[in-house]
Amino acid sequence: MDMETQGKKAMLLKAMGHPIRVEIIELLGKKEMCACEIASLFDCDRTTVSKHLAILKDLGIIEQRREGLYIYYSLKLHCLVPMLQCIEHAIFSDPVEVQFDCECSCSVDNGEI
Repeated sequence: MDMETQGKKAMLLKAMGHPIRVEIIELLGKKEMCACEIASLFDCDRTTVSKHLAILKDLGIIEQRREGLYIYYSLKLHCLVPMLQCIEHAIFSDPVEVQFDCECSCSVDNGEI
């Protein structure tokens, strides 16, 4: 067992261990969004949402691009969306099988993971 790899997996799962971050992942799984648009969807201040975005970005889960004064975020690890759907099915004891047939091309290439 490669403990370094297991540690990296644990770090990614830990980053997803907050309801706001899970919601951000699901939102960005649907479309790219401006930071201000993301912040407006939550009942907390923009600084808090910004910290959540930074955690996800630092681990390579999401990525950002700047356009003028605005920062847009998109999901980098698209494979997390079906994983979260599978978890949701398990929570509600839904017998529907979620297929993970995709050849995941996600990569975390920032040295943090």
